[in-house]
Amino acid sequence: MRIGFPADQALGDQTSHGRADVARDRPTGARARPDRYGGRKPILVGTGVCTLATALCAVAPSLGTLTGLRFVMGFSGAAGVVVGRAVVSDLASGTAAARIFGMLMALGGVAPIVAPLVGGVVVEGPGGWRAVFWVLTGASVLMFLTSLFLVPESLPADRRHTDGVGGTVKAAASVLTDRSYLGYTLAFCFASATLFCYISASPFLLQNVLNFTVGEASVAFSVGALTATLSSAAAARLVERYPPRFLLRVGWVLLLVSSALALLITVAGQLSRVWALGLVADGFLGLGQVFTTATALALERVSYAAGTGSAVLGALQSALGAAVAPLMGIAGGHTVVPLFLGMTLCALIAVLGLLLTRHGDAATAT
Repeated sequence: MRIGFPADQALGDQTSHGRADVARDRPTGARARPDRYGGRKPILVGTGVCTLATALCAVAPSLGTLTGLRFVMGFSGAAGVVVGRAVVSDLASGTAAARIFGMLMALGGVAPIVAPLVGGVVVEGPGGWRAVFWVLTGASVLMFLTSLFLVPESLPADRRHTDGVGGTVKAAASVLTDRSYLGYTLAFCFASATLFCYISASPFLLQNVLNFTVGEASVAFSVGALTATLSSAAAARLVERYPPRFLLRVGWVLLLVSSALALLITVAGQLSRVWALGLVADGFLGLGQVFTTATALALERVSYAAGTGSAVLGALQSALGAAVAPLMGIAGGHTVVPLFLGMTLCALIAVLGLLLTRHGDAATAT
């Protein structure tokens, strides 16, 4: 893709192929949530700054300026992710929280399906890549107005931490020493890392190994994202009949078994379109269950510091995504052994998280 900054084109050609950008472009800043300031103010400030930064991206005069503005855009946009989770934890718990998180995950899953399709149409239009940022500016304005008029304050003043940095550090220490919280967070974050593995290596799998055309690969990728979305939506209903911990374990088993089986079939040289797409779909079914239940269970453990808990969860998720993404191309673009090996290892590490929750929940019960 021609970026339009002649002096920076060589750099642009390099960065446009960096799969780690998938993870790094996720919001990793604005993690200090409003356990001190409430929920409404950080959301308004974050979405307001994000809107301004997005508009400035559309008129950026150089690649360096665009990169800096993209950082500000992601940093400020993180407020919606972090505070949104914390607001749910402020207002609901248990099954109710899991149901809401399931709906949020389902709605969030629409983005990977719609965004590439819409972005592809917009970037091919007369406005080029700058038009993409104008579309994003419009979406950011909509988020700001929604927050301004529809999002109430969820954390009353008498429940906020008012003792400054010391209180924040104390809350963080309390969160990080809760074994069950850490366990659910690890389960969520390493499950998310399997998704980053797939996102980063999907061109290798779909185009180089399975020989799909670009259009067919886009459809296959969208179907996978849709599977995870539908699974999250189903989890929002299933928590009314089954305990969230049970659904979390079912999701983890689906994710681990499908990843490990895909790895074995790949190493044996028997990977076909049917096997690959079927096993990826099974893994995405498990992801939807894990995302919904692990988030609710983690934040329920630290409801007294939901913002801090949400910040830690989001920061670790993004850090792991940035770490695993570049590893997917370590063996070249014509093998997917790193993809399924990475997914399998991440799913296995999530087991340690589940073991922590067992010991942590038992300790709490006693």
